[in-house]
Amino acid sequence: MQKIKIGAVCDILNGFAFKSENYVDSGIRIIRIANVQKGFVEDTTPAFYPLESSGLDKYKLEEGDLLISLTGNVGRVAILEKEMLPAALNQRVACLRMKSNRISKGYLFHILNSDYFEQQCIQASKGVAQKNMSTEWLKDYEIPLYTIEQQEEIVRVLDKARMIVRNRKKELQKLDDLIKARFVEMFGDPVANGMCWKKVPLSFCIESIDNGKSFVCDSEARQGDWPAVLKLSAATYGFYRPEENKAVLHESQFVEEAAVRAGDLLFTRKNTPELVGMCAYVYATPPKLMLPDLIFRLNTIPTCNRVFLWKLINHDLFRGGIQAIATGSAKSMSNISKERLLNLEIILPPLEQQEQFATFVTQVDKSKVVVMNISRYCVK
Repeated sequence: MQKIKIGAVCDILNGFAFKSENYVDSGIRIIRIANVQKGFVEDTTPAFYPLESSGLDKYKLEEGDLLISLTGNVGRVAILEKEMLPAALNQRVACLRMKSNRISKGYLFHILNSDYFEQQCIQASKGVAQKNMSTEWLKDYEIPLYTIEQQEEIVRVLDKARMIVRNRKKELQKLDDLIKARFVEMFGDPVANGMCWKKVPLSFCIESIDNGKSFVCDSEARQGDWPAVLKLSAATYGFYRPEENKAVLHESQFVEEAAVRAGDLLFTRKNTPELVGMCAYVYATPPKLMLPDLIFRLNTIPTCNRVFLWKLINHDLFRGGIQAIATGSAKSMSNISKERLLNLEIILPPLEQQEQFATFVTQVDKSKVVVMNISRYCVK
C-alpha cells in the first residue's frame, strides 16, 4: 500500500497565544483546545477578540479548515464550519490546510478522526501531567494513499454514518434544551429569583465536600476493571463520561474513599474560565474509577435533591454566578475553593418540587439513552 506524509499534502499552521483578559462579547471567534472535540467543534461558551486587533490575519481560519488539538487530549480533529467565522486559531491548536489534490479533504478528515490515529498521537506525545504533540511529527505522519475514486467511496460511506451521528446530537441538544426550559417554567430565573423561592448559601445544602486524589497515571485509558482516575473531561461538559480516564500504574493505587459511586454529584473545581464549575450526575459507573484532585464530590443533605442541584449549577442563567466565584491570576485555569463554593447563593424550592423536576429529568435522560443507542446501531 502506497503512503504519503501529511506534510506533503497539507500546510500546517500554528495558533497564537491570545490573552483571555482581552476577550470581548463579540468580534472574531477564538478557537481554543476546549473547542476541538472528536469530530466536531464544541462552542457553547464562545470567546471573542476585538476585530480591529493587529496581527490577526496570520491566524485567521477559513471554512472547511481541519483543526487538531496539540495539548492535553491530543489528536482530536474537527472541521471548522462557516457559521463559526470569522475565527482565529489559538495556541496549541493546529490548522491543516490542503495544498495538494492527491487526497481529498474529506478522506483526510476521516483518517485523522479515527481512534487509531488518536492513539498514535497520544503515543507520540511528550509530557507526564499534560501531553504535548509536535507538528513536526504530524508533518511526517504517513497515511494510506488510495486512488481518488477509492477515497470518494470511503468518504461517501463514512459521511453517511457521520450525518446519522450529527442528527442524533441535534436530538440530544433539543432534549437538553427541554430540561432547561422546564427548570425555568417550574422555578423561574435562578438568579433573579422571580418566583421568590428561598435563597440560601450552598453550605446550607451540603453535608460535606470530598476531595479527589492526585495519582501517578498511565497516558492511556484503562483496560477491563484495572483501577483508573477520571480525567477532568469526565465531568467538564455537564454529563458523566466514565470512558474519560487514565489507568493508574499499579492495582495497589486504588483508594476506596476516592471511588466514584452511583448517585454522586461531581463538580469541576478547576478548568478554563468558561468551563470551571460544571457539574455531572452519576447515574451509574464502572467499578474502580476514582476522583482526581480537580474534581469535588458534593454530598447533599436530604432536603436538597442532587439532580435538581446538578441542573441548577449547569443552567445557562446560573453560569455567571459560578464563574464569578472562580479565582486565578493567569486566567488560563480558574479555580474554585471550597470556601467560595459553600458561600454561593442558590435557590432552594420545597423538596417536593425538586423531586418532581428530578423525575422529569430522569425521564428525559432515558430518552437520551434511546437516541444514543439508535445512533450506535445505525453507524455499525
